Amino acid sequence: MRIDDLRQLLRHHGARPAHEARFLRAWLQALPLGTKRQAVEDVMPLTLRRALPEIHAALEHLARVRSSHPGADDSVRLLVELGDGQTVESVLLPRGGVCVSTQVGCAVGCVFCMTGRDGLLRQLSSAEIVAQVALARRRRPVKKVVFMGMGEPAHNLDNVLEAIELLGTLGAVGYNNLVFSTVGDRRVFARLPQGTVKPALALSLHTTNAELRARLLPKAPRIDPAELVEEGERYARATRYPVQYQWTLLEGINDTPEEMEGIVRLLRGKYAVMNLIPYNSNEGMGHRRPTAEHTAAMASYLHRHGVLTKLRNSAGQDIDGGCGQLRARLTPPGDVQPRPFPAPP
Repeated sequence: MRIDDLRQLLRHHGARPAHEARFLRAWLQALPLGTKRQAVEDVMPLTLRRALPEIHAALEHLARVRSSHPGADDSVRLLVELGDGQTVESVLLPRGGVCVSTQVGCAVGCVFCMTGRDGLLRQLSSAEIVAQVALARRRRPVKKVVFMGMGEPAHNLDNVLEAIELLGTLGAVGYNNLVFSTVGDRRVFARLPQGTVKPALALSLHTTNAELRARLLPKAPRIDPAELVEEGERYARATRYPVQYQWTLLEGINDTPEEMEGIVRLLRGKYAVMNLIPYNSNEGMGHRRPTAEHTAAMASYLHRHGVLTKLRNSAGQDIDGGCGQLRARLTPPGDVQPRPFPAPP
């Protein structure tokens, strides 16, 4: 079901635009349909009220929480089961955020990520994407939505942008609190500026070396890191919020002095924030995270050289916080093999 299908279902049962908006707002914000001043009977036509059990059943079929895994840092990883039995992951983040998935699996095949080990299984519909936010808001307030869960949003662009528009309007999430994360795809830079709701942008950079990036992200579009930053800078200046550059730190691979110099060369003077994210060592993919002392020194170096840098500790490390790990528990033992770092061609 797409959002448009849900709208059509509401209209089929007699909803006019005001009723449709009220229903969607209540669903997305975990609010009652009625209020203290107005009962449901006063705000919804009879035909629609009679159909509410059917409509709610359809929404419950979209997505449900199969299991919940709280972490010590106030994060909660949710294993979400979709209507066809496939599962994705959502994470309730500290300070009112939620990380949602956009695909079952992923086609990019990043060597440090478990999500892509089986490739792309299917796209999530726009309704399945926003349903994750609705589920999260049943548990706690949500003011920020990041599209950084399972999948590459650029490969499911129509559904993700449809979800973003609804969340930025009836979902009451501020535009700059909707964060579209991508490895970089030229279609993103063409489409995002055209939307009514323009989200913030997070670009997975991970290295300033084009050859190394092709090995780390083997199926990502071949965009030189310098070009990726220039595209990001244009979007940042147009929207007036900085691009977040994501950098998963892998010991001995992209935590070198040469990489730090490359970051300074690309990002100094840009409207940008560099997020250094130490690799989640629980992922079992054959890589290691640098020491805390080394990552702190890297962040300090970038600050001193004019790059705004945040050292991020991945949420939920004590609950298999790396993307795809919780879902991987469903895979029979022996089916998951560590993915070695590819040798140079």
